[in-house]
Amino acid sequence: MSEYIYLSLREKPELKDAAAEWFHNKWGVPKEAYLECMTDYLENNTENGWYLCMQGDQIVGGLGVIDNDFHDRKDLSPNVCAVYTEEAHRKKGIAGKLLDFVVSDMKEKGISPLYLVTDHTGFYERYGWEFFCMAQGDDEPEMTRLYIHR
Repeated sequence: MSEYIYLSLREKPELKDAAAEWFHNKWGVPKEAYLECMTDYLENNTENGWYLCMQGDQIVGGLGVIDNDFHDRKDLSPNVCAVYTEEAHRKKGIAGKLLDFVVSDMKEKGISPLYLVTDHTGFYERYGWEFFCMAQGDDEPEMTRLYIHR
């Protein structure tokens, strides 16, 4: 097996369509929504980027950055979103490397802190994220955990 390569979509803009399709298949958010965000990023309208882990020509992990990840704390921005690693590639440090990559890349652009919402406990803390507060997800009955990376 070839090794993993981590990149931002700006490094390989030709992956935009495949990446939008991949995220859509993982999260059920319309492909057009991903394409719109990715296009804004590729056209330098925003620094909210998209990050992928590739093995050969296959996307095996990814995440994005958007202003708000569907919760009521609109003041806490930007948000890391859509963190996903293919099941066959889990427990190999892919999500952690992607999280470190996005934090470092955004800090280089002067963007910090970052936020994310998750129901996971214990996972994000390993990568320097801290529980910040509870937030109400859009159309969600339960409150969800919101983390910060400073």
